[in-house]
Amino acid sequence: MKILIIGGNGTIGKTVTQRFAENHEVIIAGRSSGDVTVDIASSASIQKMFEAVGKVDAIVNIAGDAKWDKFDSLSEDDFYIGIKSKMMGQVNLVRLGRAFLNDGGSVTLTTGILADEPVDMTTSAAMVNGAIQSFTKAVALELERGIRVNVVSADLVEDAYEKYKDYFPGNTPVPMQKVVDGYVKSVLGRINGSIIRIRA
Repeated sequence: MKILIIGGNGTIGKTVTQRFAENHEVIIAGRSSGDVTVDIASSASIQKMFEAVGKVDAIVNIAGDAKWDKFDSLSEDDFYIGIKSKMMGQVNLVRLGRAFLNDGGSVTLTTGILADEPVDMTTSAAMVNGAIQSFTKAVALELERGIRVNVVSADLVEDAYEKYKDYFPGNTPVPMQKVVDGYVKSVLGRINGSIIRIRA
């Protein structure tokens, strides 16, 4: 299987890439590193990436930005950071990527616990995460050629605990291996239109 992983050099992406690379051909895309570069906030950049990579069996996205700040401090442009990257970036990976997927291929998107349990300073991030989860359930009804789409939504991950623990008081961190299993379930399983929630 030929698998394209966007964000394959990130905290979660590295471990997901290692798992899939054991038995599959993996291509890593990143903003500044990888086999190919991409800015998912730009549909032109996404199209260029797919043209460079060619046909694949699975697209996995573990990238996307959103502004974290107090609601009173967020400008309209601040909201557009998440809308263009985490939301429309992932929508465009499905919209443009389906033409580069082999029959029976899949797209796996990424959100997080904020869609279900937002915390302080995450108005923008929670908004776009929730939007992607709704998008996934809806677009799965319309994709053809056996193409599937799912989204992985993990709680605070062990490997990022020190960085984010102050934002998530009382959240039990999730083992990285459990998060990786969510991506494996989406890519190698047969589920479609599912929100794969990874909780401790």
